Parts: sequence; C-alpha cells; structure tokens
Amino acid sequence: MTNNLQNKQEVQEIDLLKLLKVLWSKIWVIAAAAFVGGVLFFVYTLFFIVPLYKSSALLYVNNNSLSIGSSKVNITSGDINASNSLIDTYVVILKSRTTLEKAIKEGELPFTYEQLRSKVSGSSEGNTPVFKITVTDEDPEMAANVCNRIVEIMIDQNSGISGIVEGSSVSVIDYAVVARSAASPSYTKNTAIGMLLGFVIACGIVILRSLMDSTIREEEFLLDKYKDIPVLATIPDLLEASQSNYYGYGGYGGSYSKSYAQASANARRPGNATSDISSDGSSKQDKESEV
Repeated sequence: MTNNLQNKQEVQEIDLLKLLKVLWSKIWVIAAAAFVGGVLFFVYTLFFIVPLYKSSALLYVNNNSLSIGSSKVNITSGDINASNSLIDTYVVILKSRTTLEKAIKEGELPFTYEQLRSKVSGSSEGNTPVFKITVTDEDPEMAANVCNRIVEIMIDQNSGISGIVEGSSVSVIDYAVVARSAASPSYTKNTAIGMLLGFVIACGIVILRSLMDSTIREEEFLLDKYKDIPVLATIPDLLEASQSNYYGYGGYGGSYSKSYAQASANARRPGNATSDISSDGSSKQDKESEV
C-alpha cells in the first residue's frame, strides 16, 4: 500500500531554461527592484549611519636579545613566527587596563576603560617589526589625540613596552594625524549590497510565483506533464483568432456585420435611389399603394 502511494506521488521537475525565460520576461521588474534596493541602502547609509574616522601611528620595536623573566629568546629578522608572537604581546600591553586608564587620566579623555578599549586596535605592518596603533572614533580630532596619547605611554621607559619587555627599545616612526575622510561606512559598498539584495529578492519572488503557478497555457505542458495520456482536443484562442479573421466572430461574422452596417447607412441617406427601404422600415411599393 505504501509503495503504491509513493508511486502516485507527483515529482515536479524544474526546467532551468524555462526559469531563465521567465526571469528574462520580468527583467524590468528585477532591474527596478535592484535599483530601489540600491537607493534605499544609499539613503540609509547617508542619513542613519554615523561616519567613523581612523588615526594610526607607527612604532618600531627592536628586540635583538629578548629576556622575559628567567627565559631568554634570540630574535632574528627571518623568524616570522617569533615576530608575530611579539606583536601579540604588544597588543596585550596596548589594551591593558594600566595603559588605557593612564591615557584616560593624563589626557582627560571622556571615555571609560571599556569604551576606549573598543576603539583601540594594534597590528603589525606586514612581516616587519613595525607596530601599528589605530584609534577609531566619530570625531577625527579626538581619534588623533587619543592615538598620540597612547603612543606617549607606549614609548615610556617605565610603563611602556620597554619597561615591561626587557631588552626591547621603542621608537616612533609616525605620529597620528587628523583624518580628512571617513573610514566607514562605504557608500559604494553598501549601495552595491542593496542592489544585490534587491536583485536576489526579485528573482526569488519571480521564480517562486512561476513554480507555484499551475495555470495551463500551452499544449506542450500537458504533453510533458502527462506523457501517458493523449490530448484529445484543443480549444483555439477566439480573441487571437478574431484578430486574424480566421476563427469565431472575426471571420464570417465580422464581414457580415460590416456589410450590414454599410447597407443600413446607405439606406438612411435621403434621396438614395439605390435603397428600397426607407428610414421608417417601409418599402417604396407600400408608400405608392397608400397614395
């Protein structure tokens, strides 16, 4: 019984070529949806997203002979793994509570430790011993001020990298400057995301409506859907056939109606000798008999 039910289940086949034709027929709708999505994302980015500015400073950290506690490590320029581990150490020192709270206190910054920690980041410049400190804020001048304040603390001989990591020396390559343009958001990127999202949503709706549409529009659908059942007859499109004057009322009926209308118009013309019927419906012989 179960096998019979499974055999009777209908499996819907998806014709990719047909779906492409459906998408192409709705290309203007899809293009309009992509355009609207791009405009909406651009407007949202322009009016509702606060721009952020970044200021960065570069430090050079020299570690020829490094000793941490009782352990000694020799660092060479070709030791990339050791260099990366040192950068991670510098990032920990940069985001430590001691460093940031000292920057807040000395610079009289309007931030808490947690707020300032979320604004500060550190990284290496490629595979070099150059350490990059970046501060992100809504105010470009504040970002540069905070970054330079942290740099002064990091190069301090007592509380900076040199005071924590023995055998290291720190020098400033570049101080932070005020950014002239916002680092985020990107109007081009967000507009492209909006256009892509509108395009995908429009295509999904068109495809979904096409798959859920069970209307029979052509004979090939029946031949493909029910291959074992023959088609006995087809009903022609009378509206389309009437335009070609072949089927239905467009053929004989159409020409007959035109002839009848022309004959009626000729009959109503005064003094028309070719018409035997007057405008009141009586013939000329009837009028002569009455006279």
